[in-house]
Amino acid sequence: MPLALLALAVSAFGIGTTEFVMMGLLPNVADDLGTSVPTAGYLVSAYAIGVVLGAPLLTGLGSRIPRKSMLLALMALFTVGNLASALAPDFGWLVAGRLLAGLPHGAFFGVGAVVAARLVSEGRQARAVATMFLGLTVANIVGVPAATLLGQHLGWRATFLVVAAIGLAAMAALARLVPRIPVEAHQDVRRELRALGNRQVLLGLLTAVFGFAGVFAVYSYLSAMTTKAMGFGESTVTLVLALFGIGMTLGALAAGPLTDRALRPTLYGSLGALAVVLVAFPFTVHVQWAALAMVVLLGAVGFMTTTPLQMLVMNKAKDAPTLASASNHSAFNLANAGGAWLGGVAIAAGWGWTSPAFVGAVLAVAGLAIAATAGYLDRGQGKGSRVVAAHSARPALEDVTRDEPEVTSPSARSGHSG
Repeated sequence: MPLALLALAVSAFGIGTTEFVMMGLLPNVADDLGTSVPTAGYLVSAYAIGVVLGAPLLTGLGSRIPRKSMLLALMALFTVGNLASALAPDFGWLVAGRLLAGLPHGAFFGVGAVVAARLVSEGRQARAVATMFLGLTVANIVGVPAATLLGQHLGWRATFLVVAAIGLAAMAALARLVPRIPVEAHQDVRRELRALGNRQVLLGLLTAVFGFAGVFAVYSYLSAMTTKAMGFGESTVTLVLALFGIGMTLGALAAGPLTDRALRPTLYGSLGALAVVLVAFPFTVHVQWAALAMVVLLGAVGFMTTTPLQMLVMNKAKDAPTLASASNHSAFNLANAGGAWLGGVAIAAGWGWTSPAFVGAVLAVAGLAIAATAGYLDRGQGKGSRVVAAHSARPALEDVTRDEPEVTSPSARSGHSG
C-alpha cells in the first residue's frame, strides 16, 4: 500500500478523535462553563450539523481544486476549528468551534476516499479506502480514551489543543506523502449534483441512514449500559469503549478485501449480521464476559457496513464520485443523530437500558431491505462503472506525480467508456 494512505489514516485518526471525544467530556465541559449536561449535548449535535452541511458545500466549492490542495485546506480548517474550541471563552463560542471543526469532516473523507482508491491498482480500491478508515477506528481504541483521560486531568481545553496538534501533524504528512493528483476536465458541481441524483446513489445513502443508525442506537448509550445493565463500575467505561473500537478496527480490516471480492454480498451480510447481534445483545448483557464479547462483535459488524457503502456510492456515481462519497458521511451523521434519538425514546418510554438494541435491530433490517431493493433494481443493468478503479496502478502513479496538475479524463486514459 502507498505511504500516502498513512497520511490519510493519520488525518482520519484526528477527525475520529474529535468527533467522539465530546461524549466523554460532556460533564467536564458542563461544569466548567456552568451549564447542564443535556445542554452540553448540543456540542455533539453542532459537530454533526457541521458534517451534514459541510460535506456538500465544501465538496462543491472545491470541485476545481487539485485533490492534494483540497485535502490540505480541509485539514487546515479542521485544525482551526479545534483550536477555536480550545480557546472558546464561553459556551456559544464552543458551539461555533465544534460546528467549524465538523464542516470539513465529510468533504475530507469524500475526497480522501477517491484519492485512496486512485492510488492503487484495480481490485484493491476497497482495501485502500478501508486503510484510510483504519485511522478512524484506531481513534476509538486509543485517541478517544486517551483524550478523555487528558481532558479529565488537565481540562477539556487541553484535549482540543492536542487534537489541533494532530491536525498540524496530519497536514505535514499530507504535504509530504500524498502525490499531486490532476483535476479531471469533467469535474464540476453540476456534474457532481447529477451523479448524486442517481437512483442507486440515493438508495445507497438511504441504506447508510437506516443501517448505521442501528449501531448508534446502542453506541450512544453504551456508557450507561455498562454501569446500569452490565454491572460494571464507572472505571470500566473507558475499557468498554476501547473494546468497541477494537471491534470497529477488526470490521474495517475484514471489510476491505471482502468488498473488493463481492461488494453487495458484503453489504447484505454485514447488515444482516448487525441485526442478529443487536437482537442477541440484550440477552447476553447480564453475563459480563459475554457482554464484553458482544460489544466487540457489535463494533465489528457495524463498521463492516461502511466500506461497501462508501464504494457503492462512489461506483454508482460513475465519473463524478466525490460529492456522493462526501454525502455518504452526511448520511452516516444523520444515522448517528437519528439512532441516538430513537434509542433515547425507547429508554424514556421505560423499556429498559438495553431497549435501544431492539430499536437498532429494526433499523438494521430496514437498511438491509433498502439495500436488497437497490440490488434487485440494479439487476440486468450490467456492472456499474468503477471509475475509482479506472486507473491501472502504473498510469495512476504516472499521472499523480507530474509537476503540474494536467487536466485529463480518467476515461480517456483508461479507455473506459463510462
